[in-house]
Formats: sequence, structure tokens, C-alpha cells
Amino acid sequence: MFGGANAMIYTNMIQALMMIIVAVILLASGYEYLKNGPGEFISALNAIDPNLTKPFNAKSPLFRDAFEVIFCNFVIGIAIVCQPHIITRSLMLRSAQDINKYLTVAIVTEILFFFVMFAGLYARLEFPDLMLEGVPMKMDGILSAYVIHKFSVGVGLIVIVGLLAAGLSTLEGLVQSVSTTITNDLLLPVAGKSGMDEKHKKYVNRWVIAGLALVSILISYDQLLHPNLSVGILAQNGVYAFFSAAFIPVLMGIFLKDAPKQAAISASITAVAVHFSVYYGSLTSYTTGAVKNPAVAATIAILSALVVAGILYFFYNKNVQSYKSQTI
Repeated sequence: MFGGANAMIYTNMIQALMMIIVAVILLASGYEYLKNGPGEFISALNAIDPNLTKPFNAKSPLFRDAFEVIFCNFVIGIAIVCQPHIITRSLMLRSAQDINKYLTVAIVTEILFFFVMFAGLYARLEFPDLMLEGVPMKMDGILSAYVIHKFSVGVGLIVIVGLLAAGLSTLEGLVQSVSTTITNDLLLPVAGKSGMDEKHKKYVNRWVIAGLALVSILISYDQLLHPNLSVGILAQNGVYAFFSAAFIPVLMGIFLKDAPKQAAISASITAVAVHFSVYYGSLTSYTTGAVKNPAVAATIAILSALVVAGILYFFYNKNVQSYKSQTI
């Protein structure tokens, strides 16, 4: 809120180091399950629920088939990589010589973080019936219960803080990008203050961040009391909508020199409209029932935005070429 990009670099570094330590601790905690080989590990999971060892789970509201698990996540993955709060990390490199080092570190740590998903399987082996002292466990409390049950108080605190850091490392980038968008693209233009000096813009932006914090607290409190399977569903719904809206404009800005702003704006509007229509309108079998998959809504939104942007870009170029030929 007050340190800017320079402070964010250092906080990100500390968070990343904590996340790496926690990832290693969590992965090592499953040694007793893996010491006799992966075969016994898979057999133990299969004994609890055969769906745990299958690539898809037809009974799940989120992992039913290849479209939901592979295709949607592939599209979302591309959209995430192109987001401003991730791309800007590469702009913080001192020189072009650091790019290969940056990519190497990013790929290695990302692979390590992906493996942390195994901790969920460890937790399922620890609590096969997902009960704790006779009480059904909430989805968001399973890993926390595993940490408390598995580790000493000191190590448990380190792991919990590391898990919080994993969320903060992404959220602070979103707070910066969303608050800046609200300040520069909504509040100031509507108020006719677009020409305000940077000092006063910063003050306005800080008040916007404070407002976003208050909204986040209220929503978080409601999720603690009335979660819809997991707070992750709520988070993904909002974040994926943001990703869908920003993806095509960013993509056009990177790869097209003459992209018309009408195409970019139309793509963003289309993405937001389609995403929330599919999700809240239950327009697909994947977005019906009590638990809906935001990834499916976002995938359809991104593809729809891509089609709209492509059509507008085609007609824009066609009109430009027609105008040039008439001029000549």
C-alpha cells in the first residue's frame, strides 16, 4: 500500500523463500506413506476411494472429464501467464542477461509448488473419512488440520505462515492492479480528474485499497460462515473473470502493433458478460448445481472474447486496406 514496486520485490522474495521451505516440509511429511514405494501409496488411496487414483472423477463437481481437467486449465493457464501482475515481474529484471536465470528459477520453483498438491493426498490418508474427533471437516480446514496433527507447534506455525504467504504473493499483485484500474480508469475519469498529479492519485489509490480491504473482510467473513464447498470457488470466480477480461487486450497489445482499441474493449466486455452469464445462469452442465466450476465459465468467456476480437480486427484491417487502396 505504501512501499510501491521496490517494497514488493523484497516482500515477494521473502514470501517465495518461505513458500519453498514450506513446500519441502509438506512434501517430506509424506515420507511414511511413500517409503515402501509408490505402489503401496496408490493402493492405500485406492482403498479409501478408487476415484482418488483415477485421472478423472465423474462424481466430482470440478474434475469430471478431460474438458474440465485438461482443456479448461490449459486455456486458463495461458490467460494467467499473460496477466499484468505476473508479466510485470519480468520488467523488474536489471538486464536482459538475467532472463534465462529468471526463467530457470521460475520453472524449477513452479514444479516444486505443483508437487505440493500431494500434501492433499497425505491429508486424505491421515483422515480417510474426512472426520476430526467425530465432526465432518470443512474443505478449507483439511490441510490446516493435517498440519496441526502432523507437525510440532513451531514447524506448524512456519507452515501456516508459508501457506498465507502463497496467497499474499498473488493477492498483493491483484490489489495493485485492481486498485490502479479502479483509480485511473473508473474513479478519476468519471470525476473528470484524469489530469490529477501523481501525488494526489496515490492518495486516492490508497483510499481505494482501504475500501477493497473492507469489502474483502466482509466477503471473507461470510465465506468462513457459509462456504460454498471452498473459498477457492469464490476466489476463482472473481479472479478468473478478471483474467478473462484482461487476457485478450493484453495479448493484442503484445503481439499486434495495429490492434484497434474497439476490438480490445469489446473483447473485455464480452468476456465479463459471458463469464458471469455462464456461471450464474447455469448455461452448461458444468455450471449447474450447488457447486459450479468457474474454470469452465472463464474458458468459454475467453474463447468468446477471442472470436469477437478476431472478427473486429479482421474487419478493421479490411477497412484500413480498402481505405488505403482508394487513397492510392
